[in-house]
Amino acid sequence: MSQQILLPPGWPRPSGYSNGIAAQGRLVVTAGLIGWDENGVIQTDSMAGQVEQALRNIVAVLAEAGAEPRHIVKMTWYITSRADYLGEIKEIGKAWREIIGKHYPAMAVIEISSLIESKSKVEIETTAVIPD
Repeated sequence: MSQQILLPPGWPRPSGYSNGIAAQGRLVVTAGLIGWDENGVIQTDSMAGQVEQALRNIVAVLAEAGAEPRHIVKMTWYITSRADYLGEIKEIGKAWREIIGKHYPAMAVIEISSLIESKSKVEIETTAVIPD
């Protein structure tokens, strides 16, 4: 695999993400994906449930290009409630481990006032690199 986790000397290892990743290969980028099912219906009001579905959607879109979760190098999460995110972090972590595994890309989580889909609580953009 042609990915290098970037951790400057003396820095503590972050929990649940990487500070940076260097990668070489075929670039795959997703749109901001939300927690709706294949019919465009949001099935839950919980942050963790929507994150779980959004992650499943990301994996499905990446698979169309032959990418797997281990190829993810960057994610940007837009959430509508920091309190919900932190309050459901254990469930979110469980969904992450089940769907993505023990791979932790570079990430940013940004709280915003709302998303275009009014019932949506999370939207995630993803960049993956498939090795040459």
